[in-house]
Amino acid sequence: MTTTLTILGAIIGNKTIMAIFAALIGGLGLYVAGGINRAKKEAAKQAAEKFAAAQDRLEMDREATGAERAARDLPDEAARQEAMRWAKR
Repeated sequence: MTTTLTILGAIIGNKTIMAIFAALIGGLGLYVAGGINRAKKEAAKQAAEKFAAAQDRLEMDREATGAERAARDLPDEAARQEAMRWAKR
């Protein structure tokens, strides 16, 4: 036990070894912080993509609803032609 404490005391007292140890711990901290930052950026990017997709769906629904309202007042043949125009998109 005494020898272990002596060795540990010698390591702690050595400024070079402590500087290397501090650099390793600092590098590990930066690596972990970078990983967290990358994960946050990826989550924000995915949220933006989902939001854009939801806006696109909403706009398509609005367009389809407008076309459906317009098609209600059309005669059968004109309604079929309008439906075929939308089906080809």
